[in-house]
Amino acid sequence: MKSVLIIDDDITVRDVLNEFLISEKYRVALEENGLNGLERLRKESFDIIFLDLAMPVMGGMDVLKAMKDTPNSDTPCIIITAYGTVKNAVEAMRTGAFDYVTKPFRLDELGIIIQKALDMAKLKKENIRLKRELRKRYEFHGLIGSSPKMQRVYDLIEKIADTDSTVLITGGSGTGKELIAKVIHYNSYRSGKNFVPLNCAAIPKDLLESELFGHEKGAFTGAINTRIGRFELASGGTLFLDEIGELDPSLQVKLLRVLQEREFERIGSTKTIKVNVRILAATNRNLEELTREGRFREDLYYRLNVIPVHIPPLRDRKEDIPVLIEHFLKKHAKAKKRQSPEISKQLMDVLLRYGWPGNIRELENLIERLTILTPGQDVTMEDLPERFQPLAHAIDKPQTSLYSTEDVSLPPEGINLNDIIDTMERKLITEALEKSNGIKSKAATLLGLNRTTLVEKMKKKGIAITSKV
Repeated sequence: MKSVLIIDDDITVRDVLNEFLISEKYRVALEENGLNGLERLRKESFDIIFLDLAMPVMGGMDVLKAMKDTPNSDTPCIIITAYGTVKNAVEAMRTGAFDYVTKPFRLDELGIIIQKALDMAKLKKENIRLKRELRKRYEFHGLIGSSPKMQRVYDLIEKIADTDSTVLITGGSGTGKELIAKVIHYNSYRSGKNFVPLNCAAIPKDLLESELFGHEKGAFTGAINTRIGRFELASGGTLFLDEIGELDPSLQVKLLRVLQEREFERIGSTKTIKVNVRILAATNRNLEELTREGRFREDLYYRLNVIPVHIPPLRDRKEDIPVLIEHFLKKHAKAKKRQSPEISKQLMDVLLRYGWPGNIRELENLIERLTILTPGQDVTMEDLPERFQPLAHAIDKPQTSLYSTEDVSLPPEGINLNDIIDTMERKLITEALEKSNGIKSKAATLLGLNRTTLVEKMKKKGIAITSKV
């Protein structure tokens, strides 16, 4: 049963409305002044509110404004007004009222207005629900992106989060591997315990063992106190080992033992410490290739790679770029208390064609820069860093000829598709190198590739590689 609150100091109006609404199967509450009505609005939720403007103690306009801080902030409010004060009722609608009725009112018209108000409220709730659904599509526990590739990552995380299996997260620099690790941890039963990150490439190898396992006082020069390591800090929780591919071979052996036996000793101690910790590791390197080259232990690789999670580079999920840009614009505008810069459709085309070798980190850094340097302004090509300038032609020259299929047809005798693709690739790579004066990083940008991929393609196709960057 829908509920209605009537706030009016006129007993006749209250009685007429009350009788009509009860006959229409509504549950009705009555208040004779604005102060009592507001107190009721703070304690209960209603589906419709009737509010008189001209009341002693507290007027209807004041109630309407104060309603925004109650559970009824979105409840449709119908203003009751005398014919001569319609102007005030219109002002009330600008403040947030749904509609108004003039005294004396016709009950059939009243029924139509009530139904419209209920329909509007239903539509508003549906919009809120749809927005939540959209947020679910575009966001997953702080991860942004709705591309099929990211949806597969989200699905995998949901399956593996609440297990104890070791996870190896792979992906280029800036793809968000640590954020993925945090999402896994905070959606597991270990979420109440510590998430302890350690970048294996950021600490000198002679200090990394102590950082991992801790040490006893006097264990080595400079060990003036006993110190616990990251494994003990992460007890009961999750240890995230970033850049695991940089781990020294001697430490690879010790890490393997912890993964197998769930125990270790601090440096300078013979006491064995049992550990209950989940290991998440990440790398931007190809560990399988490193194992073939003998630079990473094969047994450790298989211990870490129980569940592989690969984060695709941004260039492979460009449909996520507009969503990420919108997210970072809001984030940095709020953090820096500035207006968001305006990204035109033409400029968005440039950003979509760029190869993003630094992935999401590079994109966020760019948006932060633009928020600081061009707040509230239309961003131009001149506002972008130099590495984007080779793409300036995209603003004036849409890519039509290259992708046009008007003159493409399959001859009766068939074709060798691989040869055609190879010829086209070779031609475009050569042209990009010419346009960028042989600078491979600029050529890669023109082709929407990262530099490493371009060099690999050049080697494969026998295109001369110069020393230019």
